[in-house]
Amino acid sequence: MSDPLLPRIQGPGDIKFLTIPELSRLAAEIRELILSTVKKNGGHLASNLGVVELTIALHAVFDSPRDKIIWDVGHQCYAHKLLTGRSASFSTLRRSGGLSGFPRRDESPHDAFNTGHASTSVSAALGFLAGGRIRGTGGMAVAVIGDGALTGGMAYEALSHAGQLGLPLVVILNDNKMSIGPNVGGLSKYLSRLSMKAKYQLFRRTFDALVRGIPLVGEPLYTGILRLKRAVKAVFYTDNFFVDLGFEYVGPIGGHSISALLQVFRDVKKLGRPVVIHVITRKGKGYGDAEDDPGTYHGVSAPSPHQGSHEALSFTEAFGRSLFMAAERDPLVTAVTAAMEKGTGLSAFKQGFPDRFFDAGIAEEHAVTFAAALAAQGLKPVAAIYSTFIQRGIDQVIHDVALQKLPLILALDRSGFVGEDGETHQGLFDIALLRPVPGLRILCPAGAGELGMMLDWALARAELPGGPIVIRYPKDRSAAGIPAFSQPLAEGRGNWVREGGGKVCLAFTGGLYREVLQAAAILDKAGLGADCYNLRFLKPVDEDYLAAVMNRYALTLFVEEGIREGGFGEYALALARRRNCRGRVLALAAEGDFAGLGTRQELLRANRLDGEGIADYALTGISV
Repeated sequence: MSDPLLPRIQGPGDIKFLTIPELSRLAAEIRELILSTVKKNGGHLASNLGVVELTIALHAVFDSPRDKIIWDVGHQCYAHKLLTGRSASFSTLRRSGGLSGFPRRDESPHDAFNTGHASTSVSAALGFLAGGRIRGTGGMAVAVIGDGALTGGMAYEALSHAGQLGLPLVVILNDNKMSIGPNVGGLSKYLSRLSMKAKYQLFRRTFDALVRGIPLVGEPLYTGILRLKRAVKAVFYTDNFFVDLGFEYVGPIGGHSISALLQVFRDVKKLGRPVVIHVITRKGKGYGDAEDDPGTYHGVSAPSPHQGSHEALSFTEAFGRSLFMAAERDPLVTAVTAAMEKGTGLSAFKQGFPDRFFDAGIAEEHAVTFAAALAAQGLKPVAAIYSTFIQRGIDQVIHDVALQKLPLILALDRSGFVGEDGETHQGLFDIALLRPVPGLRILCPAGAGELGMMLDWALARAELPGGPIVIRYPKDRSAAGIPAFSQPLAEGRGNWVREGGGKVCLAFTGGLYREVLQAAAILDKAGLGADCYNLRFLKPVDEDYLAAVMNRYALTLFVEEGIREGGFGEYALALARRRNCRGRVLALAAEGDFAGLGTRQELLRANRLDGEGIADYALTGISV
């Protein structure tokens, strides 16, 4: 048995002189470590298993960090981390204080650019090339794009600019037919047609090698044949999309053949002009379950303690069930998502109502405007998008939806602290970004039943002009069977989930229901007594009612799972000042830098938004 290779790899330079058999052994070791680590820590499995050979070949040919390798989305960078000196710390992946599951510039000089959202790699790589030209630093730039990122419009803007500049950009098109689910749209079909030419590409490479191998006349003959072939193609055929933009196109080639990848990358490195290398890979490669079901194994959760049966339903599941039942009752209800069918709980809706389900691909801007037009057509669209990704569609929410007062419903999953995916995926900014938009309403449920009631309330108002409605909820299990959650909605007001004449009012955004009850119990023991007010509506607000609430208590503490600046708590503080409220009013929310790695509970604790933190803040506030 040979000694393991991976522990000897301290940087990309250590693999450049390994043989093909040794590189294949290294690939197997990398897959084994990725699989064992993700089973313990959670993480992106199928996407990382699919690019192991591709990553090895890139680092064997290119010279990171001088040559910049940009990973689009970034959730396929685990092998890259292992080859760039981080194998010894790989057990800390996605853990608080450990390695990020995405590229991080402050983690390694080999992580050239932070990524976490899709379709940014070509822009970044092109910027590195342009900057290097101005500074005279040299070096190449490689953008690895796939997993549906080419369904995002930003990638096309960058490809167009790259063709115009003519810099030696290398775009690796990692074609695995998948984003999180199967790729959708015309481009996916176009790439499939290109992939069908693989046999031709194999024949071409074999023929070219034979011609060039002829003694004395091989190279001149090859050059003549190449010119003749291009002339014939120019007369009779239209080149592919990438060639039309100004790129050389190479491929498709097998993405799990290290020898083929090495040969192509070495040739391309000498080319000196923009090139697209079309690589065919299989998502989940080497792990049968992930190969058979890459969607399920795209993201794997870490083991978690058993949840009680009364908390079995997640907010996502509650949303999916509620929307399905609404669609059964009303043929105008439609669902739109941006490549997040499973993540947003819409798989059952897709199966039950395929003609009313639309997956726009990784293109949030398009998804919002598309859904806006459905609303203008008299339908009742619900666009389910992660909070972190709605940031990419803010202009569309303002310009295409709110300005026209269209009754689009936005279901923002993963609002608040998301956890192990780190800074790029936290959903902390939606309140601050969306609350200032005129005519937009924001609701925040505390449980599954309340979420369903809010969705029905919003759909009933979709028949009336009045603007968009946002329903935001966390990535968490939902408390169920709470009588207060079934109280009817009153626009602009919340409801009391605990009321008994206490000195402190804890007014909270719904996802913090458990933490607020824990804080109330601590305050009870301290002799203060605490009432708990579920805000429900973050906009509009019945200001007379809320001002009366703030006047009733010695301390009203607004507890918010969102960024403090521009959030609801700051609005409430300003309202208290305008109305000269007698009681002390404070706000507790996420503050400081971007929230990093950790479980949701760890991040809540770090921001004093767990039960003890809320109670301590209230005790300090009332004693001042």
